[in-house]
Amino acid sequence: MGTALITGASAGLGLEFAWQLATAKHDVVLVARDEERLRRLAGQLEAAAGVRAEVLVADLTVRADVERVAERLRSDEQPVGLLVNNAGLGLNQRFVGGDLAREEAALAVMVSAVLVLSHAAAGAMTARGRGAILNIASVAALLASGTYSAHKAWVRSFTEGLAVELEGTGVTATALCPGFVHTEFHERGAIDVSAYPEIAWLNAEDVVAKGLSDVRRGVVISTPSVRYRAASAAARMSPRFVIRRFGRYRKAIEGR
Repeated sequence: MGTALITGASAGLGLEFAWQLATAKHDVVLVARDEERLRRLAGQLEAAAGVRAEVLVADLTVRADVERVAERLRSDEQPVGLLVNNAGLGLNQRFVGGDLAREEAALAVMVSAVLVLSHAAAGAMTARGRGAILNIASVAALLASGTYSAHKAWVRSFTEGLAVELEGTGVTATALCPGFVHTEFHERGAIDVSAYPEIAWLNAEDVVAKGLSDVRRGVVISTPSVRYRAASAAARMSPRFVIRRFGRYRKAIEGR
């Protein structure tokens, strides 16, 4: 993989991706808004793993910042061999009557930035004949959980289409589709998930390890854990009216 670029690297799954890739001796480019966190993490990775950790401060709701990250992906200097589109956010609001600016910010981070960065990475990687793109989707892509589900459904479908287009180029595309994961995601979004049992939760370490393993094998849809693979299969086979009535997941994701 060479150098890996990770968006949302300062916390949650992004932080775990940074550690696992660095300890596997990959140089990393860390992308997030929080410069202090990124620089602290970069220092820790360099000291612990002996790799090069580059800091790229960017707000993915800002198109100019997204373009700066895209330019890094296009660069032939210390080229990026793995893009991890991980950045995301929880809205904790209803769409109807909710803050439209927050909806637009979520769309920018979880859809538009994924599109732009995947385009930049795919172009550079196919020219070199090798590379991988890992987009973080969710089992929510198969459900009806407000705009979060819509964004993740786009990521999943987009990644599948990209994988088809990349066949034979030496470059792969994978959508990682976890369920609930123990990270800062829900806490930072002020989302109450206290009603959900421990069995519903996955560890970030396991999710990331599965995702990276599937990237190495060229898997297109990666779903960590047997229980979420079973849940995903059930969701795909269920009539859509059943999915629309399944409101508990939506409540957990968006705080309803």
